[in-house]
Amino acid sequence: MELLNQLRQQLQTLDEQQLIRKRRTVDSPCGPRVRVEGRELLAFCSNDYLGLANHRKIKLALQEGAAIYGVGSGASHLISGHIRAHAMLEERLAQFVGDHLEAPRAISFCTGYMANLAVITGLTAGDRQAEIFSEELNHASLIDGARLSRAKTQVYPHADLAALEVLLKASKAATKVVVTDSVFSMDGNLAPLPQLLALCEQYGAWLVVDDAHGFGALGAQGHGVLEHFNLRSPNLVYMGTLGKAAGVGGAFVAAHETVIETLIQKARPYIFTTATPPALAHALLTSLDLLEGDEGITRRANLQALVAQLDDGLRLERWQRLPSKTAIQPILIGDNAETMRAGAALYEQGLWVGAIRPPTVAPGTARLRVTLSAGHTRQEVATLITALNALALERT
Repeated sequence: MELLNQLRQQLQTLDEQQLIRKRRTVDSPCGPRVRVEGRELLAFCSNDYLGLANHRKIKLALQEGAAIYGVGSGASHLISGHIRAHAMLEERLAQFVGDHLEAPRAISFCTGYMANLAVITGLTAGDRQAEIFSEELNHASLIDGARLSRAKTQVYPHADLAALEVLLKASKAATKVVVTDSVFSMDGNLAPLPQLLALCEQYGAWLVVDDAHGFGALGAQGHGVLEHFNLRSPNLVYMGTLGKAAGVGGAFVAAHETVIETLIQKARPYIFTTATPPALAHALLTSLDLLEGDEGITRRANLQALVAQLDDGLRLERWQRLPSKTAIQPILIGDNAETMRAGAALYEQGLWVGAIRPPTVAPGTARLRVTLSAGHTRQEVATLITALNALALERT
């Protein structure tokens, strides 16, 4: 059939370019040590930054939530699916990041991807002349949110404040929305948020911050990048995910109460989606307590110690470790095939590290994406360092 042949040819082209992606089936809970297709592996590829995904207290809370609320929510939030657990979670999330917002309120979502689609389309829905200013290295969900909004979108170069100011200064739009990751998911570095916020306040723009990789992992109490930089402004619209450092699933947006009410009324990805299982919301209340408490503080300190250990130990002859002080530690290789060989060699040694290629990153910048977790031990990180240093010496 001609239609199938077209698809087969596209897949063949991807294969020739070393761009085919394959799934591996995990037979154990998420954690630093996993069982994959009969093998025991040391995983440096998940976003479980604080090692909470299999935490005993959160598992018990999930069981308790299922006992109280059942499994499914049965409908969207605006029909009958807004369960008491969702309301309690949103109140807790607004409190969690509320020091950095004015008149804070939060709204929960099934995924971070959906939250980003909702916030960008919701903010621009009431103004056909709205303009979006998007960071060059933004996550795909932010890019797709801008596309879905149909608003005029301009992309500014990575962390280029001068270029962004030129665009903002020239804009005549009443609704201006600057959109950025906080921690860039494939680079691990931080956006210059204090300077970005100053520009947004100067030119009357919203600053939408996707803190998927900072929430829970950054800040003294795990309140994320806003706490890390000690930011506060009515111009801030904050998105955090709950399936990475928080260890469960879902996402939320927190902002001024008027912004959140606007999303409830206008954001189609929220209005037309069945609400998440309430047991997850119930479990997240325990997760947030852990993030803010002594255990969260200890886990974040351990994570930073492991980041420093990796930084001190890597001696990469042919590859480049991109500068990062977060749990995301990219090793730039460049060539797709060499990146795949490196990932396969590590896998053979029992080390699971993500091999990242286009279109996730730009052509010619394929890399190994090492992610550290507070659940790793120093000896495990030392094993990874030894393997990476040895591979970087090999000539292909």
